[in-house]
This record gives sequence, structure tokens and C-alpha cells, in this order.
Amino acid sequence: MYSDSKMAMRASVFSRRTLRHGAIVSAVGSVRIKLLLSCCVLFTLIALASRAAWFMGWKHQNSSPLHQPSLHRKGYTILINTWKRNDLLMQSISHYSSCPGLDSIHIVWSEPDPPSVSLVDYLKNVIHSRLRHGRRIELKFDINAEDSLNNRFKELTDSKTDAVFSIDDDVIFPCSSVEFAFTIWRSAPDTMVGFVPRVHWIDQSKGNADKYIYGGWWSVWWMGTYSMVLSKAAFFHRKYLSMYTYQMPASIREYVTKNRNCEDIAMSFLVANATNSPPIWVQGKIFEIGSTGISSLGGHSERRTHCVNRFVAEYGRMPLVSTSVKAVDSRSIWFW
Repeated sequence: MYSDSKMAMRASVFSRRTLRHGAIVSAVGSVRIKLLLSCCVLFTLIALASRAAWFMGWKHQNSSPLHQPSLHRKGYTILINTWKRNDLLMQSISHYSSCPGLDSIHIVWSEPDPPSVSLVDYLKNVIHSRLRHGRRIELKFDINAEDSLNNRFKELTDSKTDAVFSIDDDVIFPCSSVEFAFTIWRSAPDTMVGFVPRVHWIDQSKGNADKYIYGGWWSVWWMGTYSMVLSKAAFFHRKYLSMYTYQMPASIREYVTKNRNCEDIAMSFLVANATNSPPIWVQGKIFEIGSTGISSLGGHSERRTHCVNRFVAEYGRMPLVSTSVKAVDSRSIWFW
């Protein structure tokens, strides 16, 4: 099920796409003049190819199903996970409702009691108050009887967009950053595009190339590479929700439910295994509006390291791909 031939999804390679809205791609050891020369060569080849096609009377047809025009809307769906923090949920929805590309909001609700009428009415009113120019934003609570972190990746059968922006209720990004990340995702719709990078590396102390260590933000900063972007703030294609539920090994979902951790790592493994490509980290300012979470508990890194090695065993290989590429919005910086 997870062989490369069966999962040949033609992962969109970031470097082959032209980013819009002033994107800068930075990388460790990159040389700007080489990039400029490469772009000139690429555009020249494209121009020559287009001209040759015109002379020969060719008509361009793209037969790849991954690149056929989508029947879904062109905006994105926010998939927000929450747990007994209505104040944070209200603050988040109030903020993201004003983002211009937002099409709908799905709230993953796994609490014992359903959302109160007052909460639902408040959210509907705040969304309505932020609508402009005839826009309409759908709001839906996805009610789950079981309390499991896997709930955040259940299939959205009624989603009207291909793009899903997965977000936790305790982090907020400016709409300008979200919209910029959305443009990056549209340039590479088969990969994950997110704001929170993480990394893995081989555990040299064990003397075994099959053992890995999970590293947080400071490891990314120190090493200059990353191999995951966490789903607490990331864009991905809606098809991965179906794959997470129906194609990913059930033992991984069982592990996530039992240990109440690592569903975000599981999603990173799923996408990397399908694409054989790295994710894309978008630089953006993050505002933490919550004070506690799973990551604040002791032994968090050790548990995450165990998850990585457990998932490697399930897949029979390490699918994560490391990269040093970072997308930066040139409109928000002084110097290139």
C-alpha cells in the first residue's frame, strides 16, 4: 500500500514552481546569483519550448490528474482543534474570520458535552460581523464521541476547498502570513506548508543507523535544517485526511490514541511517504495565546523521539526528507 509505485502522486517540487506575491526562498549555502542565472535559463527554455509548440501546431494537454483544474473552491478551510478552551477558540475564530482567503471553518470538537448554544451563536455572530463584499463563511462543529487526537484528521466529506489550514486554538498568525503561506501551498499542493518546523536525525550514540532523535525548534535553529512542519499551523491537501483515516496503518492511529501524542508527526510521515519530498517552512510571526499544552509536559522530547522510531518501524523505512529551504515574504523584510 505504501510502495513508491502505488503512491506515485507526483509530489509538487517547490523549486520547480514560481512563487507569487514576492516570495523569497532562502537556503543554507544558497548563492543568489546562481539562482538568478538558473531562472534566466529556465525562462529561456520555456519560451523556446512554447515557440516550438506554436510552430508545430501542438496543443498543450496536461494528463496528470494531480494538476487537473479542481472542482472545489479556490480558498481554504480552517480545521481548528480545541479542547475546553472556549475563550481561546472565540479569540481564534474572531481573528481568522477576517482573512480574505477563508472559505469555511471546521471545529474539531471531542469534549463530552456538545458546544453550548451561546458559544455557537457567538461564533456565528462574530463571523457575520467580519464579512465584506458578499462573502460567506461556513461554520461547522465536527462532533466526535471518542476523545482522540486522531479526530483532528478525520475526513471532511463536505469540504468545498482542496486546501486545509490545520491550526490549534492557542496560536494565532497574522492574516497576511496565512495568505502568503496559502500562495506557497498553491505552488506545491501535494506537500505540507507550515509555520512550525521540526527535525529528526540519526542517533549516533546508539551506533545504529536505524535509530533517530526528534528535535524541536532550537535543534532546527542550530542545525539549519528541518524535516517536518507541525500540523498545529500548516496547509495540506484535503486528500491526506482521507489517507490518514483509511490508508495509514491502523496501528499508528491506535498508538496516537493510546499515548495522546504524535498525531502531527504521523501526518508528516504520511505526506512524506506519499511524496518523497520535504515540507516547506514559511517564516511567520506566531502569537501564543495559550499557556499550557502537551509540549509543556516533562519528557515531551523523549516521547516524540519514541514516536519517530515507532513510525519508522511501521513504514519499514524513514520517509522524512530533510531540507534547508525557507519561504520568506519579501514584502515584510528590509533586505533580500
